Amino acid sequence: MPSPKTHSYEARVVWTGDRGEGTANYRAYDRASEATSGAAPAIPGSSDPSFRGDPARWNPEQLLLTSISQCHLLWYLHLCAVGGVTVTSYADHATATMAETADGGGHFTEAVLHPAVEVAAPEMVDKALALHAEAHRLCFVANSVNFPVRHEPTVTVSGPESGAQAGSVQQP
Repeated sequence: MPSPKTHSYEARVVWTGDRGEGTANYRAYDRASEATSGAAPAIPGSSDPSFRGDPARWNPEQLLLTSISQCHLLWYLHLCAVGGVTVTSYADHATATMAETADGGGHFTEAVLHPAVEVAAPEMVDKALALHAEAHRLCFVANSVNFPVRHEPTVTVSGPESGAQAGSVQQP
């Protein structure tokens, strides 16, 4: 039996928020950082504005939610392409909730994806809705988190025969 494939990833995160006195105190430094990996464009990072971060930069919580959403998108498009469902549009407005703990830490309590999918023909709607569960089952990122990821998709038909159907799928 062949061994499973493994993939390795690398990222470099550099703190860029030293104002000249390092972390001399809690207010002495910016939370700014820059993440790079290979030839990909740099991602300007910070903490959530609630923790003295810069709202114009990505924070780790946004990046985690974005990773879940993007992984789901990519698996979903693949499954539709090989399953005979022609997707003509896909947009997700993902949301997540994080709870702070008494010791100052915290954890995500859930993420909810709201993919709005448009397909080419009415007969594709039911399968398009059903494929969200399979995309979740295969998503590397969703399978790596310890909080529930739910899906509340809507599917419409492109063109004059449009009609929306909605569904909700919850996976642990």
